[in-house]
Amino acid sequence: MGRIAMIILALAAPAWAATDEGRGDGAQAGTTAMRRMRYTSRSRGEALAWQKEVREQLFEALKLDDLLGRKIDLKAKVLSSKACDGYTEQEVEINSTPGRRIKVVLTMPKGEEPPLAAVVCIHGHGGNRHVVYDRTSIYKGFAAALAARGAVTISTDVGQHEVFEKGRLLMGERLWDVMRCVDYVASLPQVDGSRIGCAGLSLGGEMAMWLGAMDTRISAEVSCGFLTVMDQMEKNHCMCWKFPGLRELVDYADIYALTAPRALQCQNGLKEGKTQFTVPIARQALSEIQPIYRDLGRPDNVELCVHGGGHEVDLPALLAFFEKHLGIAAR
Repeated sequence: MGRIAMIILALAAPAWAATDEGRGDGAQAGTTAMRRMRYTSRSRGEALAWQKEVREQLFEALKLDDLLGRKIDLKAKVLSSKACDGYTEQEVEINSTPGRRIKVVLTMPKGEEPPLAAVVCIHGHGGNRHVVYDRTSIYKGFAAALAARGAVTISTDVGQHEVFEKGRLLMGERLWDVMRCVDYVASLPQVDGSRIGCAGLSLGGEMAMWLGAMDTRISAEVSCGFLTVMDQMEKNHCMCWKFPGLRELVDYADIYALTAPRALQCQNGLKEGKTQFTVPIARQALSEIQPIYRDLGRPDNVELCVHGGGHEVDLPALLAFFEKHLGIAAR
């Protein structure tokens, strides 16, 4: 198998995925009854209305609806700066909410003429905002690779398992922090607001899913090591993904469907363990995402990259995707 692996643009649903009764796992039974906002094929106008309604309900469930539309000054403060090969890396502190500040890593390319593309780079469990720049890690240093190609990159910490502000939710705070990363790069005069992407692995793939779904400023999304179904996540996984009302509304395919018709690449490895983010389950989930891309006239904008590795980033596929959709090319 080549380094780019195979990009699967159109995958038929396996026969056992056709109904809830036949999904091959007793735990699947009844999932649809809980999932009242499941996407089914419909007209373009109805699809857009479905997206709007689901976003509103999810923002409310995430306890973020009170922050939407508020003007929260970033009040960015540069804490440190260092020169890297082809770019400058800064440690910056910004306001996330009126009462909470977060630290981010921001890279700016040297010698590149604006407007520039930007990518929010998101780590997984056990990582931090710096690990996505580590070329020796399972992230393959994808943030550093994008920075070296002339993109603005930004990363913040999302791995906390405590709620920082009263009345919030863990997943809501994680999502809001990466949305504030979008606010920050979008505020930079060098950045082209129509070319902002996001990418992450594992928990970072989950947060890339949420960010692309809930923030329509994201024009291209790469979600690595996460495409699955919620029943799979109920066993042998950290339960930080779950919050009240989520499963009653949607499954992951429906959240990914909120990204449509914007560009989406999911990556799943053939060496993932059977309790993890397996390719057959990813294909099942993809078959439930594809209809909205067809309904919105962009079936070519969603793809599954099946690679030969395990729980890791396929860097060549990620870079090729962002070159195609954000114009981030090798220099």
